[in-house]
Order: sequence, then structure tokens, then C-alpha cells
Amino acid sequence: MASPAVPFDEPRPRRIGERILFVLLLLAIVAYPLVFPLPYYRDLGIKILLYALLAQAWNILAGYCGQISLGHAVFFGVGAYTSSVLQLSAGWSPWVGLAAGMLVAAVFSVLIGYPCFRLRGHYFAIATIAVGEIVHTLAINWEFIGGARGLTLPIQPDSLAAFQFYKSKYIYYYIILALAALCFLITWHLERSRLGYYLRGIREDPVAAQSVGIPITRYKLIAMALSAAFVAAGGSFYAQYLLYIDPDSVFPLALSILICLLVVVGGVGTLWGPLVGAALMIPLSEFTRIQFGGTGSAVDLLIYGGLLTIVAVFQPAGLVGLFRRLRRE
Repeated sequence: MASPAVPFDEPRPRRIGERILFVLLLLAIVAYPLVFPLPYYRDLGIKILLYALLAQAWNILAGYCGQISLGHAVFFGVGAYTSSVLQLSAGWSPWVGLAAGMLVAAVFSVLIGYPCFRLRGHYFAIATIAVGEIVHTLAINWEFIGGARGLTLPIQPDSLAAFQFYKSKYIYYYIILALAALCFLITWHLERSRLGYYLRGIREDPVAAQSVGIPITRYKLIAMALSAAFVAAGGSFYAQYLLYIDPDSVFPLALSILICLLVVVGGVGTLWGPLVGAALMIPLSEFTRIQFGGTGSAVDLLIYGGLLTIVAVFQPAGLVGLFRRLRRE
């Protein structure tokens, strides 16, 4: 008598459905600027991808390694200023400037990370805030990079070499999409690599990780450098997209906090949490600003902050954690 079939294949339709959903989502992201060609929606899509890139970069350090940084705007500004100064002073290509900004930010992150990583918990977070404020103040008073006036990049004929596409601005969308996709791909690989296991071990129990021979400072610095490089890439893109930067726009503490909040809402230490957080909170921020920002009573900030509080209190694992719980049920 044949034994009853064991339903080993039950999860298979679910996996197939998830893959189909992923492909449809990917196609929707690629087709977005063609389906919504108006400047407002195109700019909104660029902002979502830019903040998804910044959030995922922050997630590498904080979500996987457990090092909560509230000074990541420093690397955003370093990338923006490095590419801009090299273009204005030395005539370098913006693309070379973008790569140089990533390198400078990675080196700078190691220089400030080595002493800061001697601190743990909230002391490390406070130290990153202090570094951010120091760099912000130095940038305001450094005339070589324009001081408080900032820098204005020249308008050039549209071309890939000049990184300017104002007749067909949707190309900016695909550039930031490529940068974000690269960051997410590297994070996906990180999750499955030995480095990823080491980082999660450091996050869960640094003392235990060190006791089994993991050089925790070295791997923290690797995570810091990788995170800083991608944030700097976002800063370089921002400079080329707006053609103007100043210390208050690329070094603000508010930017560091916003990056952190996007990941908290989406899901800390998850691959898709940063994208979910950016896709929800950036349009919400724009909508509340447009609808309620002109009232003079900060209603838009109250709505935005209230929703953040609800997510933090009732769903601390973020929206991705909520999806996973519903999926198991």
C-alpha cells in the first residue's frame, strides 16, 4: 500500500508567486519614468531611489553590524564636495569625481571609525553626531570649498560625459537606479557571505565574536567603509542633479536622522527594508508637505512624526517584519 504523499511541495507555489511578484516589481520600477513622465513624479521617483540607496548603505553598518551612526550626512557631503571641487578646480569628469568621492569617503570613514569604534552603544552614536557637526562647521568656514555660499556647478550641453541630461531628465532616474541596484546587489551578496555572518555575529554579541577569533574592529571598519562609499555616491549624484550644494544641504544632522528612520520603518537588518521605508515615507513626506506645509502650524511634521511613532511602538521590526509575520500566519 502506497504511503500518503507528504506535502513537501506546498511552499513551491509560494516561491514561484514571490518570484513573479519580484519580476513585476522590477519591471514597474524600470518603467516608472515612462509611465509617469511629468516632472513632479519623475523627481519623486529619483528621490525615492536616492534615499533607498542612502538607507541601504546605512543598513550595512547599522542593520548588519549593529553600529548605529547618526552622522552619515558627513559621507554624503564628502561625496558631493569631492566630485564638485574636482570638477570645478581640476576639470575632472563628474564620473571620475563620483568614484573619487567614494574613495575619499571610505578613507575618511576609516580614519574617524577607528577611534569611534572604541565606544559602544549610544556613546558611538553620540560620537558620530559630534563628528558630523564638526565637519559641518568646518565646511561653513572653509573658503576653498565655497564656505557658507556653497558651490554652483556649470550648466553644460547634455551628454553622458558631462553627467547632464536636462532635455531628457529621466536618464537621471536610471543612473540612480543603477547605483541603488548595485548597493542592493552587494548587500544581497553580503547577507550570504562569510563577511555577512561575521557582521551579524558582531551585532549580536561582540564579546563572543571576539572570543572565537573574529577581529571585530577590522570588520567594523570594512562595514563602515562600504557604507560610507555608497552614501558618498549618493552625495555625488545629488550634486550633479541639482548643480548646487552648500553645507546646510549636504551636511545636516536631519539628513542622518532621516536615513536612520527610513530603515527603522522598513526593517533594520533586512535586504528590502530600506526600499520599503523610502517608498512609503518619501512620498508621504512630499504629500504632507504639499497639503499641510503651508498652514504654518507644522501639521505635516505632526502627521509624519506620528506615523513614525506608531510604526516604532507597534511594529519595531519594521514593515518587512510585519510582512514576514503575516506570511508565516
